[in-house]
Amino acid sequence: MNRFSIEFLKRPECHLCDEAAPLVRRAARLAGMKVVEVDIDLDDDLVRDYGLRIPVVRLAGDTVAEGRISPVRLWWSLILARFRR
Repeated sequence: MNRFSIEFLKRPECHLCDEAAPLVRRAARLAGMKVVEVDIDLDDDLVRDYGLRIPVVRLAGDTVAEGRISPVRLWWSLILARFRR
């Protein structure tokens, strides 16, 4: 995963994923980052690791948010990631 990307782990018909998606996309756009959306149901390892913890936001492989995504926590994670570039 590119460290300038946000990895958004989700699954179809997940209401929390549907709520978080626009927030994640907007935050990425404003931070000049790309969002890579991943359906965990297509990967047995992701289902095992994340199961019902979705949606999950990862930056550079590190989980920065999961479940109900907090806009404040997401923004702080993106700001810190920008400084690490």
